[in-house]
Amino acid sequence: MANGFRNRAERIALGAMATAGVAVLLADLLGWLDEMAPGGTLPKITLLILSTVTLFLLMEFDRLKVLDTMHEQVSRLDIDGIEGGLRRERYDGVTRVHPNFPKDIFLDLLKNAGREVSVLQTWIPNLADFESELTRAVADRRAEVRILLLHPKSLVANLRDRALRTGEPGPQMDVMGTLRILKSVHDRLPEQLRHRLQVRVYNSLPSIAVYKADEHYLVSSFLHGKLAIQSTQIQVHGCETAMGREVQDELDTLWGIGREVDLRDPQRSIDSMN
Repeated sequence: MANGFRNRAERIALGAMATAGVAVLLADLLGWLDEMAPGGTLPKITLLILSTVTLFLLMEFDRLKVLDTMHEQVSRLDIDGIEGGLRRERYDGVTRVHPNFPKDIFLDLLKNAGREVSVLQTWIPNLADFESELTRAVADRRAEVRILLLHPKSLVANLRDRALRTGEPGPQMDVMGTLRILKSVHDRLPEQLRHRLQVRVYNSLPSIAVYKADEHYLVSSFLHGKLAIQSTQIQVHGCETAMGREVQDELDTLWGIGREVDLRDPQRSIDSMN
Protein backbone atom coordinates (compact mmCIF):
# COMPACT_ATOMS: atom_id res chain seq x y z
CA MET A 1 0.00 0.00 0.00
CA ALA A 2 2.89 2.35 0.84
CA ASN A 3 4.47 1.63 -2.56
CA GLY A 4 1.18 2.47 -4.31
CA PHE A 5 0.92 5.85 -2.56
CA ARG A 6 4.54 6.66 -3.36
CA ASN A 7 4.04 5.70 -7.02
CA ARG A 8 1.01 8.00 -7.32
CA ALA A 9 2.90 10.87 -5.65
CA GLU A 10 5.88 10.40 -7.96
CA ARG A 11 3.61 10.32 -11.01
CA ILE A 12 1.89 13.56 -9.93
CA ALA A 13 5.25 15.26 -9.24
CA LEU A 14 6.71 14.16 -12.58
CA GLY A 15 3.56 15.34 -14.37
CA ALA A 16 3.75 18.72 -12.65
CA MET A 17 7.43 19.09 -13.57
CA ALA A 18 6.75 18.16 -17.18
CA THR A 19 3.85 20.65 -17.35
CA ALA A 20 6.07 23.36 -15.87
CA GLY A 21 8.75 22.61 -18.44
CA VAL A 22 6.27 22.87 -21.31
CA ALA A 23 4.88 26.11 -19.85
CA VAL A 24 8.40 27.58 -19.69
CA LEU A 25 9.03 26.57 -23.30
CA LEU A 26 5.78 28.23 -24.47
CA ALA A 27 6.50 31.32 -22.40
CA ASP A 28 9.93 31.58 -23.99
CA LEU A 29 8.48 31.26 -27.51
CA LEU A 30 5.93 33.98 -26.80
CA GLY A 31 8.55 36.25 -25.29
CA TRP A 32 6.96 36.19 -21.84
CA LEU A 33 10.02 34.65 -20.18
CA ASP A 34 12.27 37.59 -21.02
CA GLU A 35 9.74 39.96 -19.59
CA MET A 36 9.53 37.90 -16.36
CA ALA A 37 13.27 37.17 -16.15
CA PRO A 38 15.34 39.40 -18.46
CA GLY A 39 18.68 37.95 -19.43
CA GLY A 40 17.89 34.59 -17.83
CA THR A 41 19.36 32.43 -20.59
CA LEU A 42 21.01 29.90 -18.27
CA PRO A 43 17.85 29.27 -16.26
CA LYS A 44 15.98 28.77 -19.55
CA ILE A 45 18.43 26.14 -20.71
CA THR A 46 18.34 24.45 -17.31
CA LEU A 47 14.56 24.33 -17.32
CA LEU A 48 14.47 22.95 -20.85
CA ILE A 49 16.94 20.19 -19.94
CA LEU A 50 14.97 19.30 -16.82
CA SER A 51 11.77 19.22 -18.82
CA THR A 52 13.29 16.82 -21.35
CA VAL A 53 14.60 14.52 -18.65
CA THR A 54 11.27 14.67 -16.82
CA LEU A 55 9.35 13.73 -19.96
CA PHE A 56 11.67 10.78 -20.52
CA LEU A 57 11.22 9.58 -16.95
CA LEU A 58 7.48 9.93 -17.26
CA MET A 59 7.45 7.76 -20.37
CA GLU A 60 9.64 5.16 -18.62
CA PHE A 61 7.64 5.24 -15.39
CA ASP A 62 6.22 1.70 -15.69
CA ARG A 63 9.65 0.23 -16.25
CA LEU A 64 11.11 2.08 -13.30
CA LYS A 65 8.36 0.61 -11.09
CA VAL A 66 10.19 -2.71 -11.37
CA LEU A 67 12.88 -1.36 -9.05
CA ASP A 68 10.27 -0.52 -6.42
CA THR A 69 8.76 -4.01 -6.47
CA MET A 70 12.05 -5.92 -6.64
CA HIS A 71 12.37 -6.28 -2.87
CA GLU A 72 8.81 -7.54 -2.59
CA GLN A 73 9.40 -10.08 -5.36
CA VAL A 74 12.61 -11.34 -3.75
CA SER A 75 10.85 -11.76 -0.41
CA ARG A 76 8.26 -13.99 -2.09
CA LEU A 77 10.80 -16.32 -3.66
CA ASP A 78 10.38 -19.95 -2.70
CA ILE A 79 13.91 -20.44 -1.41
CA ASP A 80 13.21 -24.00 -0.27
CA GLY A 81 11.71 -24.86 -3.64
CA ILE A 82 14.71 -23.48 -5.51
CA GLU A 83 17.09 -25.34 -3.21
CA GLY A 84 15.15 -28.57 -3.69
CA GLY A 85 15.16 -28.17 -7.47
CA LEU A 86 18.91 -27.59 -7.58
CA ARG A 87 19.48 -30.55 -5.28
CA ARG A 88 17.44 -32.85 -7.50
CA GLU A 89 19.19 -31.57 -10.60
CA ARG A 90 22.77 -31.68 -9.35
CA TYR A 91 22.81 -34.37 -6.68
CA ASP A 92 20.07 -36.76 -7.87
CA GLY A 93 18.19 -36.38 -4.59
CA VAL A 94 21.11 -36.69 -2.17
CA THR A 95 20.70 -34.04 0.52
CA ARG A 96 23.35 -35.00 3.05
CA VAL A 97 25.91 -37.64 4.00
CA HIS A 98 26.22 -38.81 7.62
CA PRO A 99 29.21 -40.69 9.09
CA ASN A 100 26.82 -43.19 10.71
CA PHE A 101 23.12 -43.68 11.32
CA PRO A 102 21.59 -40.33 12.38
CA LYS A 103 19.19 -41.54 15.04
CA ASP A 104 17.67 -38.15 15.89
CA ILE A 105 17.10 -37.24 12.23
CA PHE A 106 15.37 -40.54 11.48
CA LEU A 107 13.18 -40.17 14.57
CA ASP A 108 12.09 -36.73 13.36
CA LEU A 109 11.33 -38.12 9.90
CA LEU A 110 9.43 -41.00 11.45
CA LYS A 111 7.36 -38.67 13.62
CA ASN A 112 6.17 -36.85 10.50
CA ALA A 113 5.61 -39.93 8.35
CA GLY A 114 1.94 -40.29 7.48
CA ARG A 115 1.93 -42.64 4.50
CA GLU A 116 4.72 -45.18 4.47
CA VAL A 117 7.62 -46.45 6.55
CA SER A 118 9.97 -49.07 5.13
CA VAL A 119 13.09 -50.74 6.43
CA LEU A 120 15.36 -52.99 4.37
CA GLN A 121 17.98 -54.69 6.50
CA THR A 122 19.54 -58.04 7.25
CA TRP A 123 18.34 -57.48 10.82
CA ILE A 124 17.59 -54.25 12.70
CA PRO A 125 20.07 -53.75 15.55
CA ASN A 126 18.69 -50.28 16.38
CA LEU A 127 14.99 -51.20 16.31
CA ALA A 128 14.59 -50.49 20.04
CA ASP A 129 15.52 -46.83 19.36
CA PHE A 130 12.38 -46.23 17.31
CA GLU A 131 10.06 -49.07 18.32
CA SER A 132 7.65 -46.72 20.10
CA GLU A 133 7.58 -44.21 17.24
CA LEU A 134 7.02 -47.02 14.76
CA THR A 135 4.00 -48.10 16.80
CA ARG A 136 2.62 -44.54 16.77
CA ALA A 137 3.10 -44.23 13.01
CA VAL A 138 0.64 -47.08 12.55
CA ALA A 139 -1.70 -46.47 15.49
CA ASP A 140 -1.98 -42.67 15.26
CA ARG A 141 -1.28 -41.82 11.61
CA ARG A 142 -2.38 -45.05 9.89
CA ALA A 143 0.95 -45.36 8.05
CA GLU A 144 1.80 -48.50 6.10
CA VAL A 145 4.92 -50.17 7.53
CA ARG A 146 6.94 -52.66 5.47
CA ILE A 147 9.90 -54.45 7.04
CA LEU A 148 12.30 -56.59 5.00
CA LEU A 149 14.77 -58.88 6.80
CA LEU A 150 17.24 -61.49 5.61
CA HIS A 151 15.92 -65.03 6.02
CA PRO A 152 17.75 -66.33 9.12
CA LYS A 153 18.24 -69.80 7.61
CA SER A 154 19.63 -68.68 4.27
CA LEU A 155 23.24 -69.30 3.23
CA VAL A 156 23.66 -65.56 2.83
CA ALA A 157 22.77 -65.03 6.50
CA ASN A 158 25.68 -67.21 7.53
CA LEU A 159 28.05 -65.35 5.18
CA ARG A 160 26.93 -61.98 6.49
CA ASP A 161 27.34 -63.15 10.05
CA ARG A 162 30.95 -64.18 9.27
CA ALA A 163 31.57 -60.84 7.54
CA LEU A 164 30.44 -58.97 10.66
CA ARG A 165 32.97 -60.88 12.76
CA THR A 166 35.92 -60.40 10.38
CA GLY A 167 39.18 -59.82 12.21
CA GLU A 168 37.81 -59.77 15.74
CA PRO A 169 34.69 -60.82 17.64
CA GLY A 170 31.82 -58.51 16.83
CA PRO A 171 28.05 -58.32 16.58
CA GLN A 172 26.15 -61.33 15.33
CA MET A 173 22.99 -61.26 13.30
CA ASP A 174 19.81 -61.62 15.31
CA VAL A 175 16.90 -61.79 12.88
CA MET A 176 14.72 -63.66 15.36
CA GLY A 177 15.41 -61.04 18.02
CA THR A 178 14.22 -58.38 15.56
CA LEU A 179 11.10 -60.42 14.84
CA ARG A 180 10.33 -60.72 18.55
CA ILE A 181 10.34 -56.92 18.90
CA LEU A 182 8.15 -56.57 15.82
CA LYS A 183 5.75 -59.11 17.30
CA SER A 184 5.45 -56.94 20.41
CA VAL A 185 4.67 -53.94 18.20
CA HIS A 186 2.08 -56.03 16.36
CA ASP A 187 0.45 -57.15 19.59
CA ARG A 188 0.15 -53.57 20.90
CA LEU A 189 -1.66 -52.34 17.81
CA PRO A 190 -5.45 -52.34 17.60
CA GLU A 191 -6.55 -55.48 15.84
CA GLN A 192 -8.05 -53.57 12.91
CA LEU A 193 -4.69 -51.89 12.22
CA ARG A 194 -2.36 -54.85 12.51
CA HIS A 195 -2.48 -55.52 8.78
CA ARG A 196 -0.64 -52.20 8.26
CA LEU A 197 2.49 -53.71 9.80
CA GLN A 198 3.89 -56.23 7.32
CA VAL A 199 7.13 -58.17 7.59
CA ARG A 200 8.80 -60.31 4.95
CA VAL A 201 12.09 -62.21 4.83
CA TYR A 202 14.13 -62.49 1.66
CA ASN A 203 16.60 -65.16 0.61
CA SER A 204 18.91 -63.14 -1.61
CA LEU A 205 22.11 -61.11 -1.54
CA PRO A 206 21.71 -58.06 0.70
CA SER A 207 22.35 -55.03 -1.48
CA ILE A 208 21.78 -51.90 0.60
CA ALA A 209 20.28 -51.04 3.96
CA VAL A 210 17.38 -48.61 3.73
CA TYR A 211 15.35 -46.70 6.31
CA LYS A 212 12.47 -44.86 4.65
CA ALA A 213 9.87 -42.41 5.98
CA ASP A 214 7.50 -41.16 3.26
CA GLU A 215 9.84 -39.67 0.61
CA HIS A 216 12.96 -39.59 2.78
CA TYR A 217 15.58 -42.36 2.65
CA LEU A 218 18.68 -43.21 4.64
CA VAL A 219 20.84 -45.58 2.59
CA SER A 220 24.01 -47.45 3.61
CA SER A 221 26.12 -50.43 2.61
CA PHE A 222 26.96 -53.79 4.17
CA LEU A 223 30.68 -53.57 4.88
CA HIS A 224 32.93 -56.17 6.48
CA GLY A 225 33.46 -55.84 10.20
CA LYS A 226 30.72 -53.30 10.91
CA LEU A 227 26.97 -52.98 11.00
CA ALA A 228 25.20 -51.09 8.24
CA ILE A 229 24.12 -48.46 10.79
CA GLN A 230 27.80 -47.88 11.61
CA SER A 231 28.58 -47.18 7.94
CA THR A 232 28.23 -43.93 6.02
CA GLN A 233 24.58 -42.98 5.55
CA ILE A 234 23.36 -41.22 2.40
CA GLN A 235 20.25 -39.14 3.02
CA VAL A 236 18.00 -38.93 -0.04
CA HIS A 237 14.83 -36.91 -0.56
CA GLY A 238 12.36 -37.61 -3.36
CA CYS A 239 11.01 -40.85 -4.77
CA GLU A 240 11.25 -39.38 -8.28
CA THR A 241 14.93 -38.42 -8.10
CA ALA A 242 17.49 -40.70 -9.76
CA MET A 243 18.78 -41.97 -6.42
CA GLY A 244 15.29 -42.24 -4.96
CA ARG A 245 14.00 -44.31 -7.88
CA GLU A 246 16.94 -46.69 -7.67
CA VAL A 247 16.49 -47.26 -3.95
CA GLN A 248 12.73 -47.65 -4.30
CA ASP A 249 13.16 -50.18 -7.13
CA GLU A 250 15.41 -52.27 -4.88
CA LEU A 251 12.87 -52.12 -2.06
CA ASP A 252 10.07 -53.20 -4.38
CA THR A 253 12.16 -56.00 -5.93
CA LEU A 254 13.05 -57.57 -2.58
CA TRP A 255 9.52 -57.10 -1.33
CA GLY A 256 8.30 -59.02 -4.36
CA ILE A 257 10.56 -62.02 -3.70
CA GLY A 258 10.16 -61.94 0.09
CA ARG A 259 8.10 -64.42 2.11
CA GLU A 260 5.53 -63.02 4.53
CA VAL A 261 6.07 -63.59 8.24
CA ASP A 262 3.07 -64.20 10.47
CA LEU A 263 3.79 -61.93 13.43
CA ARG A 264 1.36 -63.84 15.63
CA ASP A 265 4.04 -66.58 15.77
CA PRO A 266 7.24 -65.53 13.95
CA GLN A 267 9.25 -68.59 14.93
CA ARG A 268 6.67 -71.02 13.61
CA SER A 269 6.25 -68.94 10.47
CA ILE A 270 10.01 -69.03 9.74
CA ASP A 271 10.22 -72.77 10.51
CA SER A 272 7.40 -73.50 8.05
CA MET A 273 9.23 -71.86 5.14
CA ASN A 274 11.09 -74.24 2.85
